Amino acid sequence: MTTRLAGGLALLTAGLTLTACGTGTTAAPDATAPPCRTGSLAWTLSLLDGDGTGAGRADARLTAVNKGPGACVFAGFPALEIHNGKAESVEGTGQGRPAPLALPVRASVTVDLRYTRRGTKGADTRCVRQTEVSVRAPHDTRGAVVPVTDAHGKPAAIDACGETLAMAVPRRTPAGS
Repeated sequence: MTTRLAGGLALLTAGLTLTACGTGTTAAPDATAPPCRTGSLAWTLSLLDGDGTGAGRADARLTAVNKGPGACVFAGFPALEIHNGKAESVEGTGQGRPAPLALPVRASVTVDLRYTRRGTKGADTRCVRQTEVSVRAPHDTRGAVVPVTDAHGKPAAIDACGETLAMAVPRRTPAGS
């Protein structure tokens, strides 16, 4: 099931999760803190510099900063989709169930992304090139459209091939980092 946004982008409404074992990056969530909502998070998607092979490193990074009035809990994977109109799309995927992350105001959660770039040896012919992506906080029904930037913050386009984009375990970054 998908939810359509203005501009023809779609959001995946099924939650995706991955297990975080012994990473030490989680803080015990406050039982009274509400779940993080897409609209209370400031999202960025940055392409990372590199040789384009993706060998042993992230190709892009999705970050969400808590801009809400109080702490929230980020429990799971964000939904992520790169959609090319009504044609091809690439969706973020993960495995397992990550530990919930307590996210104080101004703290951020980061998810490293790996994908196959167009022109890479063995790349699928199904490719999507887009200057924005659709994202949604875990367990939220409302989404946001996020512009893609390069590693220096300038507008860029993500050019991903295949059906999926691998998402690493979400990790928390302290406020002010």
